[in-house]
Amino acid sequence: MPTLADAATLAQLLARLEALQPETSHRWGSMTAGEMVCHLADAATAVLDPDGKRPAPRWRPIMKWIGLYAPLNWPKGFKAPARIDQRKEGTKPTSFEADHQRALETLRALATAPPEAWPPNHAVFGTLTADDWRVWAFRHTDHHLRQFGL
Repeated sequence: MPTLADAATLAQLLARLEALQPETSHRWGSMTAGEMVCHLADAATAVLDPDGKRPAPRWRPIMKWIGLYAPLNWPKGFKAPARIDQRKEGTKPTSFEADHQRALETLRALATAPPEAWPPNHAVFGTLTADDWRVWAFRHTDHHLRQFGL
């Protein structure tokens, strides 16, 4: 499974994200390109700088395997938590260039985060290791880039 731990995978994701333009249309869902880059940046920030609202530890091996390691695309229409939903509590788009840069920077931060920086749990997938989180980061970013045809 692709992971941010692989330099070539990271470079490919960054190139796809760099290709996003403000006028790029979504293929599904309702996010604009500006909302998507804010969502990616908010999600990365929430993972690496949690505000104390972490889910309780859970053992969810089937959900984890399906979501992170099964060779399936993530389903469309999954609702994000309010704090990373740009139409709720998430960061509202302002300057596309600044928001786009923040998404690129936070993706790089995820790729270089030391193992102790990652939280122990994910709300849907349960207990995750740093390696699992790097796969999650790839899958999450890839999902939204595919949403915009990238």
